[in-house]
Amino acid sequence: MEGESVAPDGDEAAPPEVLALAKVVARLRAEVVDLEGSASMTAVLERAKGVLMARADLSADAAYRLLLDRAKQYRRTLLEECWITLGGVGGESGPASAPPGPGPAREECPSPFSAGRYVLGGARTDGHRAALARLARGLADVRPPDDVAELLRSTLGEPAGVDAVMIYTVATPGSLELVGSAGLDDAFAEQWSHIPPLSGVAALEAVEVQEAVWLEDPVRDAVLYRLIGDPPERWPSRAWLPVPGGLPMTTVVGLLRSRPGPFDAPTRTLLRRAVRLCGGPLREDRAPLGAAAPADDVSAVQRVFDALAGPAVLLTPLRTEDGDVEDFRIDAATREAVDVAGRRGKELVGRRILETYPTVAGTALWDGYLDTLVTGTVYDGEPFTYEEVTAGVQQESVYAVHASRLDGRLVVSWVRHDTSARVTRRLAGMQRLGNLGWAAWNLVTDTLTWSDQVYVVFDRDPALGPMRLEELPRHLVAEDLPRVGAAVQRLLVAGDPIDQLFRVTTAHGVRHLRIVAEAQRDADGTPVEVHGFFQDLSAQKDAELALRDSERENLVQRGMLKAERALGARLQDTLLPIPEQSLDLAGLRVDVAYVPADRGLNVGGDWYSAIELPDRSALFVVGDVAGHGLAAVGTMAQLRFTTKGMTVTGSRLPDVLGRLNALLLHTAPNERRATATMVMGRYRPWDHRLTWVRAGHLPPLLVRDGRARFLAQPEGRLLGAAPDSRYGQAEVTLLPGDHLLFYTDGLVELPGEDLRAGLDRLASRALRLLREGGHPVLARTLAAAGPANRDDICVLAVHLPEDAPPDQRG
Repeated sequence: MEGESVAPDGDEAAPPEVLALAKVVARLRAEVVDLEGSASMTAVLERAKGVLMARADLSADAAYRLLLDRAKQYRRTLLEECWITLGGVGGESGPASAPPGPGPAREECPSPFSAGRYVLGGARTDGHRAALARLARGLADVRPPDDVAELLRSTLGEPAGVDAVMIYTVATPGSLELVGSAGLDDAFAEQWSHIPPLSGVAALEAVEVQEAVWLEDPVRDAVLYRLIGDPPERWPSRAWLPVPGGLPMTTVVGLLRSRPGPFDAPTRTLLRRAVRLCGGPLREDRAPLGAAAPADDVSAVQRVFDALAGPAVLLTPLRTEDGDVEDFRIDAATREAVDVAGRRGKELVGRRILETYPTVAGTALWDGYLDTLVTGTVYDGEPFTYEEVTAGVQQESVYAVHASRLDGRLVVSWVRHDTSARVTRRLAGMQRLGNLGWAAWNLVTDTLTWSDQVYVVFDRDPALGPMRLEELPRHLVAEDLPRVGAAVQRLLVAGDPIDQLFRVTTAHGVRHLRIVAEAQRDADGTPVEVHGFFQDLSAQKDAELALRDSERENLVQRGMLKAERALGARLQDTLLPIPEQSLDLAGLRVDVAYVPADRGLNVGGDWYSAIELPDRSALFVVGDVAGHGLAAVGTMAQLRFTTKGMTVTGSRLPDVLGRLNALLLHTAPNERRATATMVMGRYRPWDHRLTWVRAGHLPPLLVRDGRARFLAQPEGRLLGAAPDSRYGQAEVTLLPGDHLLFYTDGLVELPGEDLRAGLDRLASRALRLLREGGHPVLARTLAAAGPANRDDICVLAVHLPEDAPPDQRG
């Protein structure tokens, strides 16, 4: 029974078998406890895996790996991570809890080719600018984070749909404390006043990665994050933005909306700028926003300006009683700063901007000054034409202005662009030669600009103007739509540079294009302008395709040649005797060697034959068919078997060559006619005489009594060369100890060398080897020492032994 002891009663000592049994029982109980704990752990693990599998559409293995990764990332045990996955945070539904009702309708994800997602300008942006101005004025008087949260909610409610605001700050590493909120009841704020260091919390992720986290799809977000809310579907879209300041950023603002759908580019920019404005009030060392810098700071700026080249001024805003900016005062200026009246440098200090540059009022440049002052966003204006009078002559110049905020003031600098006609012509020529053109898109003014060459690249009529983003999919090849759409989002949402190849259809066919572009971002990281170039790569692509087709044909041809070589090599192995062998034939010792050339895919036509004839004489043949490949192997087979057949039936050797010549002349047309060289000898053992003939072949080498000489050659033209070829014969008597070599030209020929030098080298080498006692394998040794296997080598060495019987003629 459970809980009972197995110890014996009383004080009597237990028998050994009882003690052994007690130990077994104790061990089994411990194993049962371990198994129960393991089963409990397994059950929790399987439940947690099931939750992730159902919510994230993961496999069992993927869910298990996800649990392990989360546990490792946050330094928890696997069991703790399983319980957190099953239990959620602070009583909140789990990451994938289904909504109790139908929930808000989901908006379709807009196309990546919708320009409205990325354009920042227009009347709507004017409303955003006004909201930021109200926020800036309100922040000058607020201190507690709750007041900041309420100001954000009231200011951003109409333009951005913000219904609730939560402000967290890092307490202990990995945990957050709620320091301010608006739009929430007290009980809810108390429930979420502390977030422990858990995975899947968007606010914690924003602090950890130091980037904004946008939650715009409730179903997907519920899988990836533990959503704040009861129920979480109360706010189908929400944003968590870290507050800029010192690094790392330790304060994060949550902006919650009750309406579904993604945050478009203007709204994201508005929220980023609003949170940036809150950076000062949410810091403990904050000062009133827009407070004037001390006078000594102005003096420091002026000292810096004194050392700078180029025009620049320091502007201090002058406000009305309502807080609106009515003008700017110049408090510092560089030496090269000059106004329309000719005042320069420090002569401008103390004067108003509308006095020195009166035409600025009401322009995009003026709006840029105000926007930079309110939001801190760096302003880089489009180049504009400005009329000025120099030496009494009115001139037009192009300027580009840069403005940035400095402690409630603006530092403004500008650059003059005087582009001569010569430079313009050079730029146009470079674009034409490179078949590329530049393009720019101002996302604030929604202005597209193309150079003339871009119209050529797209084969587009310039009268139609630059192609709008919405129009691009109609021209793209369907297969390229996903890749180009992803590249557009990387460029216009993330602000990452792109280098993308794509294809467009034109009236003259498909063109292969390349776009290289980068985004210019404001201080909040929002792309405000993109610029880059389009290049027509159609010519290069056509060349690449042609090269690819050529390579494919070469591979096919190479495969055919390889197969042909394999077949030829098999035929050659079948037709020829053993490549290296020694044999006794008609009282002679014969050594044979065949070494193929290292020529790659082709096989050669070198061959030999050494057989005994019916009258017990011996026939020796060495031949070389011109060319390589299957044709050469086929010709070799014809010659070898025809030679054997005619000599076996008793034909004279000159007659055999004549008939072989006729065979080659009549087996193929002239342009494909085969030719061959050949040397053939018949040895009669009874009188030691060798009768031999040749057809364009090199003479045999006779080595006798320590001297080597080539035999005098009888008449004999190349086989297959002419129908009237005549073939003579010669005789030589072999003496005991003689060596006679038959060989092909691969043994002696070298490119660029006289044939006589190769023959002399063969004679010297054969003599040396015989003196060294190498005659048993003379053919193989000579073949192995051949000239780098440039051609097939065939060697047949005949030796009459010293103890050969004498001439047996009667």
